[in-house]
Amino acid sequence: MKRNSRQSWSRLAEKEVERTIRRIPSEVRERATAIPVTCVPRPTLAMQRDGVDPDLLGLFVGEAFPLADAPGAALPAQILLFVENLADYAGFDKPTFCEEVRTTYLHELGHYLGLDEAALAQRDLD
Repeated sequence: MKRNSRQSWSRLAEKEVERTIRRIPSEVRERATAIPVTCVPRPTLAMQRDGVDPDLLGLFVGEAFPLADAPGAALPAQILLFVENLADYAGFDKPTFCEEVRTTYLHELGHYLGLDEAALAQRDLD
C-alpha cells in the first residue's frame, strides 16, 4: 500500500476495527459497537494547541461509559484513530499496521470503559 494512500489506510483501519469488535467478548461487544470510531490522518492543529501530541496513534474523547449518555456531557464519546501516524509507526507494513490499529483501538476502548493507564498496561494495551 502506498505511503500517501490515506483512504486505503483508513479503509484498512476500519476493517481491522470491525474484525476486532467481532472478537471482543460478548459482554463488552455491545458497548464497543455503541462508540463511534473515526479515522483521521493526524491530530489537527487545534488538537495540538490543546496539548495533543502530533505523533499520537489514537485518542478517546468524551465521557467514559456509563457517563457518556448522561445529559450535559461535554462531548459525545468517540475514538479517533490517526491513520497516517499508525501507518508511519508501522513502517507502512500492512500486518504491523493492523496489529497497531487493533492495539490502539482496544487501548482507547479501555479508556471508554473506564480503565486507566495502569490497567491497560496490565492487559498489554499500553
